[in-house]
Amino acid sequence: MILDQIDQKILTLAQQSDSELDAVYKNIDRISLVNSERILSAFIENKVSYTDFADINGYGNYDPGRDKLEKIYASVLGCEDSLVRPQIMSGTNALWLAFSAMLKHGDTMISLTGTPYDSLQEMIGLYGDSSQSLKAHGVQYEQIDLIDNEFDEKTIVERLSRKDVKLVEIQRSRGYSSRLSLTIEKIAHLIAEIRKVNDEVIIMVDNCYGELVEEKEPGHAGADLVVGSLMKNLGGGVASTGGYIAGRSDLIAMCADRLTAPGLGKEHGANFNLNNAFFKGLFMAPRAVNSALKTAVFAAWMMEKLGYQNVSPRYDAYRTDIIQTVELGDKESLVRFTQGLQSSSPVDSYVTVLPAPMPGYPFDEVMACGAFTQGSTIELSADAPVIPPYTLYMQGGLSLAYGKLMIMLALTKAQKKEA
Repeated sequence: MILDQIDQKILTLAQQSDSELDAVYKNIDRISLVNSERILSAFIENKVSYTDFADINGYGNYDPGRDKLEKIYASVLGCEDSLVRPQIMSGTNALWLAFSAMLKHGDTMISLTGTPYDSLQEMIGLYGDSSQSLKAHGVQYEQIDLIDNEFDEKTIVERLSRKDVKLVEIQRSRGYSSRLSLTIEKIAHLIAEIRKVNDEVIIMVDNCYGELVEEKEPGHAGADLVVGSLMKNLGGGVASTGGYIAGRSDLIAMCADRLTAPGLGKEHGANFNLNNAFFKGLFMAPRAVNSALKTAVFAAWMMEKLGYQNVSPRYDAYRTDIIQTVELGDKESLVRFTQGLQSSSPVDSYVTVLPAPMPGYPFDEVMACGAFTQGSTIELSADAPVIPPYTLYMQGGLSLAYGKLMIMLALTKAQKKEA
């Protein structure tokens, strides 16, 4: 039995958590209700029918379910239109699709949040020698770093006032960095300031890990494009693949032409019998995000009480995504903690995690992901580049009860010499 394997000190500590975390949990429940109302309203307004779940194969022509799903996603994300497809296999793929549809030879893009997430760096051309990177296709890249977790608003406004930039990208989540993730309020303020000097630049937000964590989305804040994965928040732990791009209707049409072919756009794309999972996943997403946030809060509280250093966000901090980090200080501790989490997973618990290369990443990685869908980070998982300061990035948790058990067992094993 799992409870028999958990250190008594950790078990006793966990039993004290509910009363101390009650106010934090209640606020998460409040936001979950707001987002549930928006999703349910969109389902009702768009008259979702059982027939919308029909399997459409071949070219995928005339799929009213797919069309309704994309209207609902647009509504939920505060956008005009969206592209939600199983052919978009990940968040990274969704970002590449949006970048490559928007940017042509001679265009300039700027990251407004400093160096982007590791898996984006090769697609941009910051490292590697891919002939398909943006740099290889003549796209110019610039970045403006954050200053103390805040946008460098003065530099951004001055640069964009020249009106020679095609697209700016905002990464809402921290990625593999020590900075804090960015709130919708901060993003909305920056977008408003940009629009005072430039109403032409495309403002794109990488929304991965952030969906439904706050009451509003980047689309409500004025973003032109919002991009993410269905194997994270909006898939609800139900979708087994897929990604989305939402935003202005003219830009979504460009992304659709890039995905299929010019002239075909959104009209092609079979659903592979996944409409039901995509609808159900979105419907369940507020609950999945609710559980993931509570699991992260519980993990942060436990680690702080056990003396771990540099736990971020702190358990009672305002959150804008589902990521929880802890700095472990050395390679051995990082690997041991990751092995502990893997061994507490429902799938592949017997697998021993070791540092290894991962496609699209510049450093060896450790990853614990004993999930029902490979790579699903709305299920409790953890990963990290094996470089100083050896920070582990945890996310997900479809059930607080399961999350508690997995975190307690991982902490028990992490504090032993052998996981």
